[in-house]
Amino acid sequence: MSSVNQTVPLDRPSRPVGEAPAPRQPGRQPGGQRGRWRAAWGSQRRTGDWIGWLFLVPVLLVFAYFAWWPILRGLVLAVQQTNLVQPARYVGLENFQRLFADPLLPTAVRNTAWFALLSLVLGFPVPLVLSVLMNEIRRAAAVFRVLVYLPAVVPPVVSVLLWKWFYQPDTGLFNQVLGLVGLGPVRWLDSPSTAMVSIVLEAIWAGAGATVLIYLAALSSVPEELYEAAELDGASIPRRAWHVTLPQLRGVILIILLLQMLGAFQLFAEPFVFTGGGPDNSTTTVLLLVFQYAFVDGDYGGAAALSVLLAAALAILSAVYLRVTRGWTSS
Repeated sequence: MSSVNQTVPLDRPSRPVGEAPAPRQPGRQPGGQRGRWRAAWGSQRRTGDWIGWLFLVPVLLVFAYFAWWPILRGLVLAVQQTNLVQPARYVGLENFQRLFADPLLPTAVRNTAWFALLSLVLGFPVPLVLSVLMNEIRRAAAVFRVLVYLPAVVPPVVSVLLWKWFYQPDTGLFNQVLGLVGLGPVRWLDSPSTAMVSIVLEAIWAGAGATVLIYLAALSSVPEELYEAAELDGASIPRRAWHVTLPQLRGVILIILLLQMLGAFQLFAEPFVFTGGGPDNSTTTVLLLVFQYAFVDGDYGGAAALSVLLAAALAILSAVYLRVTRGWTSS
């Protein structure tokens, strides 16, 4: 005769056969309180999402009206012939054909590219060098920051008018300084060989301050241990800037370079106020040509077509630049 040993767990009492299990207490159901918390949290998140969208929709509508609608309207105008008073007439690609037949378009493109090249070669290193030097200077740093940023506070048109007085052939500040050393006078804005260079110098002076502050903000995130280690190794300021500062600012430098290129190809205020595109169309830029089409000739279709071409060229330039520099920040 065999017997089976049954082991009864010690942590719970055995119940007789046939007796129904005792009902669970509501507060002791596994996951009950946690489930209610999850349900309440999910409901709160859904409510928060709706509230967020409720506040976001008006902003999106305003942005679309003032940003995207003009872009769509410009695309439509590019294939129309209109003066914004009489009914528009669809002309297809006629505006673009007339643009490419304009002998002034290659001149404007060449002048714009020349300004972009000069502003990048001469102006791009200036804020970078200033920010590195100001980061190394410990005393009176706030005073130098105010002095560097001061040109950015001046309105652009006021800045151009101020420099236009500096460039005056007889009474201008620059020619008076040159006269003290027996040089000059130089006809800064009246000569095709110096007009574009004069515009570049003013643009560098006006735009360097804001870029310096961006570089200084990026330099504040560089670990001090890197500079301390470089100083212990006996590195000079130029070596610290080359081996510590520039590698840490690589990503910011690439973004600033792209923004400055895009801004340089959209030059308008400086040649418009300084020279009006002269002398001999040596400072006529693409945007100045857009202004002439629209507000001088009344050809809004041609102006819109040229704007579309400029936007497409800048988009292609940005895509190529981002493609080429995609892996530079991590290398």
